[in-house]
Amino acid sequence: MMETKSPFLDTLFLLRKDECITIFTDIQEISQKEEQDAADYFESEFEKERLEFLSDQISCDRETTVWAAKILYHSAQLYLVRKNTAKDLQKLIPEFKGKRDISSLLSADLSLRFLPQVISALQNADPEDSLIKMLENILAQFHYSAIGFDLDLEKINWKEELKDKTYRKLYLERIVEKKAYQLAEIPYINELLIAEFGMYKDVFWKELKIMNHGN
Repeated sequence: MMETKSPFLDTLFLLRKDECITIFTDIQEISQKEEQDAADYFESEFEKERLEFLSDQISCDRETTVWAAKILYHSAQLYLVRKNTAKDLQKLIPEFKGKRDISSLLSADLSLRFLPQVISALQNADPEDSLIKMLENILAQFHYSAIGFDLDLEKINWKEELKDKTYRKLYLERIVEKKAYQLAEIPYINELLIAEFGMYKDVFWKELKIMNHGN
């Protein structure tokens, strides 16, 4: 994508293209035109990534892509621009109001996969920052985007969470890609991984322990 002179869009394009981010001197309002352009952009990006899903049943949730993009943009800008923002945090970082399904999880991931890096930067700057908890709560809902990042996911029913075969495949692949031991050693997930690896377990992940899976 070419530069658009829109801080919102340019931040997103640069982040996805080069994995770097530009911090502007103030947090600007995002216009409806920018939201529409962001939705178009993420829909095209979703279509590219969908080729890897091996499923044509999952469509892009445009509304969720815009929500997630705004969360990422605002949280990144709030890393440096904090003057008079405390009263606006709920507005800038709103809770997710849509339906949590495979489409929304994968659509949000286009932006939220970068959120753990922002949280880490915020933690280094001020571990007591109230913004951190707000962002962690979002990632607890969209934890596919947080694989490899330390989150409290103890209450999740993994059998229910990973019942969709496409989502399960992508989730396991990212665990392996990120070498996310915390997740890989959860008995149910460990059992899935070991079954996927089969006799080639040591090729894919030699260091991974085989857990006691019980009955």
